This record gives sequence, structure tokens and C-alpha cells, in this order.
Amino acid sequence: MEALLDFARGPLFRFSFIIMILGLSRVLFLDIFGAYLAYKKAGDKSLPWKLIISRTIEWLFPVKRIAHNRPIYSIFSIFFHIGLLLVPLFLYAHVQLWKNGLGISWITLPYEWAKWLTISTIVFAILLLFGRLLNRTSSFLSRKQDFLWPLLLLVPFVTGYTCSHLNVTPSNYHLFMLIHIISGNLIFILIPFTKIAHCVLMPLSQVICTLAWKFPANTDEKICTTLNKKGAPV
Repeated sequence: MEALLDFARGPLFRFSFIIMILGLSRVLFLDIFGAYLAYKKAGDKSLPWKLIISRTIEWLFPVKRIAHNRPIYSIFSIFFHIGLLLVPLFLYAHVQLWKNGLGISWITLPYEWAKWLTISTIVFAILLLFGRLLNRTSSFLSRKQDFLWPLLLLVPFVTGYTCSHLNVTPSNYHLFMLIHIISGNLIFILIPFTKIAHCVLMPLSQVICTLAWKFPANTDEKICTTLNKKGAPV
């Protein structure tokens, strides 16, 4: 078991992290390149940059949007994301793992903060899952991964809390810790290939949406010709 833990903390962790970085870099490059091609082909190349920046900030910090659509669900989502980001990045044990695996480190969360952030993340993840299941519109629009992701994200938080704050036997501790580390590595690997990749695409979302309306000249005629509908009534 110790050998498995050492492998999961070391080579597997580094491999998973590299896959995540390369995958997200690919996604980001393709998105930027696609935006460049769209801009190059656009008939109208003027972009409302002030509006784009304003909307980007609103989406990154959606305080004003909370009251507009499902405010309780939105608040739960914000608190869930806070714990989801802070605990993996700033928990002392995690920073030590980053230091041992990649040779870099930074400030860490106080013990009590990390404890309550972990608990709140678990609670809000469960509430968000039930909110998605019980809301007819959300349930209808959701894909399988929308239900599986909260469950997968819960695994490292639940197992990590169990190892850190509950009395378990050494054999159970090693088992929970192995599940904790492997599930975290699995999340790293899956991030670039799922909707979670929006974590790097979000700052570009408003530029992409704006460019989507900047069609090249005569686009409508080319579409009609391609569909063999030229001259047909609208």
C-alpha cells in the first residue's frame, strides 16, 4: 500500500498534472485560433471592447446576476466553487505535495479554514446536485456528466476529510488516502476533455459570442447556395 501511495503521490501525480496542462493549453489555443479566424473573416471588424470587458468581469464575478435567475442555487454554486478552488490549492498537505512533485510552494490555509471550507464544499455539492435533480428545467438540459462531476468532485473532499479529521484504522487510512489521491489525479486528467475546461475559456467567452455575430459579407447567400435553397422563400 505504501508503494501505491508513493506512486500516486509522485509519478502519477506529475503525469496527471502534465496531461491537464497540455490538454487545457490545446483547448485554449484552438479557441484563440478559432477566434482569430472568425475575426479575420468577419465583414465588420469593429468590436465593442468596453462592453466585452464589462460582461467578462460580470461573468467572472457574477454578483449582479445572482438575483436574476435561481438566486439560492447561484449562491450555493458560488460557495461551492470557492471551496473547490481554495482547498486543493492552499491546503497545507496539498502544497507539500506540489512542492515534492513539482518543486514549487506557496502560502497555505489555516487549519480551521481548510476544515470548514472542506465541509461547506461537500454540503454545497450535495445541495447543487439535488437542485439540478429536482428542478425540471435543469434536469432536462443536463447531460450525464453534469450529474457525475459533482459526485466525482465529492470523492477527494470526503476521503480527505475522513483521513484528516476522523479516527480510522491505519489500513483504512491508507485506503481512503489512496482513493483521495487517485480521484484527484483522475480529475486532473478529465478536466481538459469535459465541460470543466471552461475554467480557461471563461475569460474569452464574451469575445467569442461577439465574434459569432460578425459574419463575413455574403454569408447568407453562400449558406443558401450550399443548402440548395437560393431563391426559396424565407
